[in-house]
Amino acid sequence: MRPTLLAFCLLVLNGVAIAGDTFRFPGGVVSVGDSIAALVQRAGKPDRTVQLENAYGGGVGERWEYYLPGGKLVMFTIRGSRVVAIDED
Repeated sequence: MRPTLLAFCLLVLNGVAIAGDTFRFPGGVVSVGDSIAALVQRAGKPDRTVQLENAYGGGVGERWEYYLPGGKLVMFTIRGSRVVAIDED
């Protein structure tokens, strides 16, 4: 019985960790690791796109910004055609 309890606790903790790297739009949930196509399908085109550069001016990715009702801002950092971070403001 104890291995079952341990497995359940690990699943719950894993679910909490994953929940921090997701955002729900009316069209579906976007998670870290999703492709650009999945992001556009679920959230639509971004309201603003910012090119991210390293110290030498080389492109390292993009930040897609979505302005939501109520003054909320959600930003997705894109690298290698994948979502690598989700930030809410």
